Amino acid sequence: MRITFTARHGKASDKLREFAEKEVRRLKKYYDGIIECEIVLDYVKLQQIADIKIKVYGRLLNTVVESEDIYKSISEAVSKLERQIQKYKSRWKKKVPLNKSIGI
Repeated sequence: MRITFTARHGKASDKLREFAEKEVRRLKKYYDGIIECEIVLDYVKLQQIADIKIKVYGRLLNTVVESEDIYKSISEAVSKLERQIQKYKSRWKKKVPLNKSIGI
């Protein structure tokens, strides 16, 4: 999985970057077909915004979370993406039954 990291209207510390990447890598246990991930952190007055986009086969999963703490925003965004990935997997499994995918 390729991860790109961007901080708008401020500079992100190395500790924050490592935390965000560690949280996103946690999504790998739910679905290993994640192609690319883009993390955008934005600071607007008192609000801290975490925008995370994940590209999977044929789909782009996106979530935006605002809060007063950037670490909280990142954690909530990743938990939202966990639910989106699980929903994506269940829909994908309904479309492609197991016996059809292996050619039986």
